[in-house]
Amino acid sequence: MQPKMSVSEMRAFLTAEFPEVNTRYELRALPAMGAIMAKLSDARDLRPGGTLSGAAIFELADITYYVATLAMIGPKALTVTTSAAIDYMRKPAAGGMWAEARILKLGRALSVGDVMLYSDGQQAPVAHANITFSIPPGD
Repeated sequence: MQPKMSVSEMRAFLTAEFPEVNTRYELRALPAMGAIMAKLSDARDLRPGGTLSGAAIFELADITYYVATLAMIGPKALTVTTSAAIDYMRKPAAGGMWAEARILKLGRALSVGDVMLYSDGQQAPVAHANITFSIPPGD
């Protein structure tokens, strides 16, 4: 199953619906049933000790999975998170971070999957999230 939206279409959608995303995130790729995004971190994302906050990491997981889901179903802005759990596995660096989402099951009403999160300069993932999104009723 291939995405219904291209990278350029998704960027245009995000610019129109969520302009703040474009200044905080970079969409890198939309493979089938997935998405790869980077967080453009700044001082607002840091916690004491010079590392990215858990909230900043979770935010990246959530937006990356949202983009993966919309790429597959089309531009349905009212698709929302219904459940999420995240495991923080190691301390991320203070620099950039990127995420890779994968949809494990895509139905008419729900999108279920996970997101692996990586810190620039580190090979091992720093966090893993399980996420479910509710898809609004069809066209």
